[in-house]
Amino acid sequence: MKKLTLVLVAVLALAATFTPAAEAAVEVEGDVYIGIFDQYLWRGYDLSGGTSVLQGGMDLSAKGFTLSYWSNFQNTTDTVLGSTVESGNVTETDIVLDYSFDAGELLSVSLGNILYAFDGLEDTNELYLSLGLNTLLSPTLSAYYDWDEADEAGMFYSASIGHSVDLVEGLSLSFGALVSYNQESDYAVGNYSDWHNYELSASIDYAVTEQITLTPSFLFSEGISDDAKTAIDSETVTGLTVALTF
Repeated sequence: MKKLTLVLVAVLALAATFTPAAEAAVEVEGDVYIGIFDQYLWRGYDLSGGTSVLQGGMDLSAKGFTLSYWSNFQNTTDTVLGSTVESGNVTETDIVLDYSFDAGELLSVSLGNILYAFDGLEDTNELYLSLGLNTLLSPTLSAYYDWDEADEAGMFYSASIGHSVDLVEGLSLSFGALVSYNQESDYAVGNYSDWHNYELSASIDYAVTEQITLTPSFLFSEGISDDAKTAIDSETVTGLTVALTF
């Protein structure tokens, strides 16, 4: 019930931003997208049994608020974390309420809540705060707090950089790197405090039209500490996503 209440509050909070004021109309932007990937990888964990998945969602934004919906669809029956997952199942749905703003010319701030709704597991929630510098490589530091199902500290941190280069008109190359640290986020990650994983990523955005973008992507993940290497393996993910912005 508390999770359903949270979702309703999130929807109502964003809906309130869409109410037209007498002075001016509220501008609403968004996107819908769907992609196919050779596996579902989250914080280094293989959550699809090494088999392909479909992932899709949508985002609606207004006045700095963004409401996001995302789902993972299992393509093949396989064993995931010791349990059998049937083909055709939606194994996870995430609902995110985010508020982002610039605190001056150099600093960008994002804060919000992620509801993780799982098939066959207890749902959970994470609050997060991200601080980014609007400069070369866009360095970003993020902190996540599992306030719902974690029994211990429930903290997870990541630091990332990224850059995008326009190759030709309508075609750009993006690359990034991320390193993470787990602090007793025992429900979702592990009951330890140490470095967790690092990730290297690359993608190409091809603008088919002004509104439609096609994006092939690649990601490599590997555990760092002994505790992390016990829980996760070195993994790669390739995928192809099509997105429509409006």
